[in-house]
Amino acid sequence: MESRKFFSCACFYVRNIFLKQLNCHVEYWDRSQFIRSYSQFLYKNGYKEEEQIDSLISEIEAEIDRRKNREYESIKRQELISQIYKPLYPQLTQLQESFLSPEFLAIVNYCKQEDATFEGLFDFIQETQVPRTYSFPVFTAEFCEMFLAEMHNFNQSDAPKERPNSMNRYGVLVHELGFQPFFTSLRENYFNPISQILFPDWGGGTLDSHKVFTVQYEPSKDPDLSFHFDNAEVTVNVALSPKESYKGGNLYFGAMRTEVDKESDRTQYIHEPTIGVIHRGQHKHGASPVTDGQRCNLIIWMRSSAIRNQKCPMCDQEPQLQKSLGFGDGFTRAETVDVCSVI
Repeated sequence: MESRKFFSCACFYVRNIFLKQLNCHVEYWDRSQFIRSYSQFLYKNGYKEEEQIDSLISEIEAEIDRRKNREYESIKRQELISQIYKPLYPQLTQLQESFLSPEFLAIVNYCKQEDATFEGLFDFIQETQVPRTYSFPVFTAEFCEMFLAEMHNFNQSDAPKERPNSMNRYGVLVHELGFQPFFTSLRENYFNPISQILFPDWGGGTLDSHKVFTVQYEPSKDPDLSFHFDNAEVTVNVALSPKESYKGGNLYFGAMRTEVDKESDRTQYIHEPTIGVIHRGQHKHGASPVTDGQRCNLIIWMRSSAIRNQKCPMCDQEPQLQKSLGFGDGFTRAETVDVCSVI
């Protein structure tokens, strides 16, 4: 799969730029457009001086530069990491079934059966307290402990690092540590069969690329995560940290991106170690503040080019393809399939 050519959409370089101090995403084409579009909003939020706006624009332009250079910089980092970083557990980069929960393997085995059904799958998984999200064990406790130790060891090293995305400042892009084969196998052989039954109209069974990273929350760094949706067709969020290692930090879900969202209707999801919650990427969600300790989760964004080729999920337009390295943002020049209107 990785030999296929993937692309990004041009909107990635002008849209959905997150500004944490304003808790919003903005669109930026140039200075005049930005001021014209957001002058009233900026004024209401205390940005009344030209110097304040200049500082904000400098931050936005730095983020755009980061996006434009992200793939080339990632390759450079991977080369340096391979030279200077000594892994604690080098065996982790190759997926072994011993890393996976027996319950998870049973789920996958069921989903691979020709007569597997959506209803039958609920003998193995459960819908969470949040409608249209589902939870099940993914990894063993031993694997989570080793993986966490590896991430901590890497963060304490002198190896170069990059933030996972514009909303998360702390965490690890795990492919830069050599985990790409691990998660390619996990997607192709394990999550695709599950997604094919749970989300058949939203990429399930045709998930052909991914982005995987850890996120780390603690009071003095990133304590929480603002309400948002993912650039993915299907997301899996696996809790890695023991429950006693932090307080707070629960997920909360609202409506789908295309639905009217009411804050009063949002529902919490409480993390359990080794357990993954799977949901559509367009299902809006956030994370409440961690008030003590540190919480680390593994985030797997899985993308279906057959779905996103017809409409970019970030700009709602036919994607304007831009050359990319690796998986890009999951677009290809392949044929598309119809997306069911059912949400």
